Amino acid sequence: MNDKRLAAIDIGTNSIRCIVIEVDAKKGFRILDDEKANVRLGEGLTVSGRISPAAWERAQDALLRMRKIAEGWGVDYIEAVATSAVRKAADREEFIAAMNSRTGIDIRVINGREEAELATLSALHHFDMHNIRYGLIDIGGGSVEVVIATGSHIEKIHSLDLGAVFLTEYFLSGDPISSKEKNRLHKHLRKAISKNLGGEDFGLQCLIGSGGPVTNIGGMIMAGRGEQYDSVHRYDVLHSEIVHLLAMLERKTLKERQAVDGLSPDRADIIVAGVAAVDELMRFFGANLLKINTGGLREGLIIRSLKNHGLWPLEDKKRDWLSSVLSFARSCHADEAHGEQVRRLSLAIFDGIPADKSWDLRARRILEAAALLHDVGYFVSYNKHHMHSSHLIRHAELFDFTPRETEIIANLARYHRKSLPKKKHQDFYRLSPEDRELVGKLGGILRLADGLDRRRSNGVKKLSCFTSDGKVVIEVAGDEDLSVELFGARAKSDLFKVAFGQEVIVEDISSWEKPPTDHGIPPLPRMEKCVDLLAWKGQGRK
Repeated sequence: MNDKRLAAIDIGTNSIRCIVIEVDAKKGFRILDDEKANVRLGEGLTVSGRISPAAWERAQDALLRMRKIAEGWGVDYIEAVATSAVRKAADREEFIAAMNSRTGIDIRVINGREEAELATLSALHHFDMHNIRYGLIDIGGGSVEVVIATGSHIEKIHSLDLGAVFLTEYFLSGDPISSKEKNRLHKHLRKAISKNLGGEDFGLQCLIGSGGPVTNIGGMIMAGRGEQYDSVHRYDVLHSEIVHLLAMLERKTLKERQAVDGLSPDRADIIVAGVAAVDELMRFFGANLLKINTGGLREGLIIRSLKNHGLWPLEDKKRDWLSSVLSFARSCHADEAHGEQVRRLSLAIFDGIPADKSWDLRARRILEAAALLHDVGYFVSYNKHHMHSSHLIRHAELFDFTPRETEIIANLARYHRKSLPKKKHQDFYRLSPEDRELVGKLGGILRLADGLDRRRSNGVKKLSCFTSDGKVVIEVAGDEDLSVELFGARAKSDLFKVAFGQEVIVEDISSWEKPPTDHGIPPLPRMEKCVDLLAWKGQGRK
């Protein structure tokens, strides 16, 4: 099965993309090659109703090149679909026949509903939307597909003629764009969205976006924040940031837009229309957060094609972040028992500390993932394995974690041993001040927990964590001598002390006869409040 390869070609209004993939038993597939050509099939289509001769030739050259690339990889199947531009063109049948004759590629024209279904298939491959009502927008050059769904159940699909190329040709000809043009564009967007989607209160919990304009929005906002992640995939952007971005782009000339950090220069002429469409859709839905999916239609086409050919290796069941984390840990041959013990100890400490202002809703999950993955670097080498862990996690494509969260997890693994964060550590200092604080505190917890399993024997069976007189007290109990675990925790309490500004006391209260500790709290009553790590196993996940 792993030798099977497929090429998916998406013939859009603005560009043609070809992705070559190989079946992967763990992730479904892995990308071998990705070729893009900006052919602008929709150029002049709104006026003439036909694909221009120049666009025709550009498409033919691109498809020939993609066919050769796919053959070079030895693909078993080529799946090619055409969307809005070809769908609308009066000469679409001649175009499809000519492309098939000259390139040998069979092209199937799909409607807006199928575009939306494919984009949704891709989104569900990357985001955990179980029991969540959400909206999906896929913005192309000719049309915008809108999906309303709960989990994997699609409730409504709308295809709107509001693509970035289409809107630009109709409304934006000035350079820079005039106020009159901007007003006409936004008025048209609001009218078209309201007419097609109605006045229903959708009650969406989030919005997922895909398509060229959306990924470029992510790139520009990432650059504006001063963040440097490998990809905008699963990146979160706020509506307020999109509003400010649009205002900035509308003031600039085409040449100035081409120089904007994070924006692909070949999209500079159509990006204002694309961002305006996203802005008005978010306003309509009352959505404050947009999650970016770089896969979109092409990836949905891959998934469906693999299923149709009986090559899809994953079971059609709900994906979740924990399975993704454990799968990656196992692929690196990590010590799963040690990772599980460190996870339990970490969360017991986390839950025993009063809620901190730096915790966000996902902080506990981030810590849990880091605990399970902190030692994956052993797969490369024991020496500097904390650094290897950081690198592997950074490129792991963990399900349902944003680029920011993945980077935090990578940094937590980096500091589970050896040196504390330093100014020369570029990966740490690229984080925002708030995230550096979060890494310090969660990293301090992880470091302590790792020390409490120094012998990798799961010796600590119970743990109680509380604060007393400005100190953090950790009391542990087990069935055997825990002197090595106490030594490990005390030796690795340094980051915790720096991050929280509190002393740490670690005591073994395994014996019921043990006298009160020097912090004045008798251990016997506290034993009843200890977290029983064996009974707790597998519970309490958030």
